[in-house]
Amino acid sequence: MLTTTQLSPDELAGALREIGAERYHIHHPFHRLLHGGQLGRGQVQAWALNRYCYQSAIPAKDATLLARLPTSELRREWRRRLVDHDGDAPGTGGVARWLKLAQGVGLDAEYVQSGAGLLPATRFAVEAYVAFVRDRSILEAVASSLTEMFSPGIIAERVSGMLANYDWITPDTLAYFTPRLTQAPRDSDFALAYVQEHARTPEQQQAVLAALRFKCDVLWAQLDALHHAYVSPGLPPPGAFVPTPRKPGA
Repeated sequence: MLTTTQLSPDELAGALREIGAERYHIHHPFHRLLHGGQLGRGQVQAWALNRYCYQSAIPAKDATLLARLPTSELRREWRRRLVDHDGDAPGTGGVARWLKLAQGVGLDAEYVQSGAGLLPATRFAVEAYVAFVRDRSILEAVASSLTEMFSPGIIAERVSGMLANYDWITPDTLAYFTPRLTQAPRDSDFALAYVQEHARTPEQQQAVLAALRFKCDVLWAQLDALHHAYVSPGLPPPGAFVPTPRKPGA
């Protein structure tokens, strides 16, 4: 939606949801293959490995924004995200749970944490997101987090589809996602209210919409890279993880 007209708070929320309906990576072909049981174990491993790069960067991204927030109230609110992802003790938090997911699909923890085998496009997309949150306005940085509005839907598809279609994946493997079903709506409710309150001009509202489109592009680009490297044409770049060939669902 490109307009110079001032949107009401509800209209702005609707425009943001339209972006998700069009651009969120729930629609990506790789997502469909993953959840439909059409990938082999090595392809699922490639997804888990590359997604760890993104997951482990989220608290770093949030820390850059936390340092810029002007009030104690805002910092306290955003600080919860760091605890959600980094935990409050070793082995806790979302990053640790994603590492367990990667181990659950057969990857070595040290290999995953090393960053070896990542697709270059994954690294570039993640770095671009961290830089965006660091360098753009606070309003744009907050708005870029609003993909969390759409995450309960993709989590439901991901968990049900993977458990139904891969007999080597267990509920414990996918334990990362359970807390996100409550954390993501809580965080997106706050971020949406912030954006509705602070995007007061058409220019600010367009910046908010552009920020969400950018974040959707970050997520989409990562799946584009996975599809190109591991599905079609199946050409992982030099140095990238190379799966052991297996049949779909194996």
